[in-house]
Amino acid sequence: MKKYYNLILMSLLCTSAFAQVEAYHFNASWNEANNVEWFNKISDAEKKSMSIDDAAIQKKYEILIVPTIVIFDDGEEVERFQADLSFQMQATREEIQDYIDELIMNKF
Repeated sequence: MKKYYNLILMSLLCTSAFAQVEAYHFNASWNEANNVEWFNKISDAEKKSMSIDDAAIQKKYEILIVPTIVIFDDGEEVERFQADLSFQMQATREEIQDYIDELIMNKF
């Protein structure tokens, strides 16, 4: 029985750690050709896509170039991946996933 309690406890701890990490993908309607298509394949983080066509979003998150992916931990920005001057994301899915995985592992 104790084994099951430990398993449930570990599941709850893992779930709470994952829920604290968020990844936001910012782009604009005029730059849809450069959308980060693999963004939704990132795991272990809550994901949200937003358009900077809404100037309030652009200002709030200080987005200067699109696409941009911002990683938050407990609501605080911890990393930002931005496109180059050609408006194409240079970071790979693996780089961003590795960053998220390391962030989560450091919580334990």
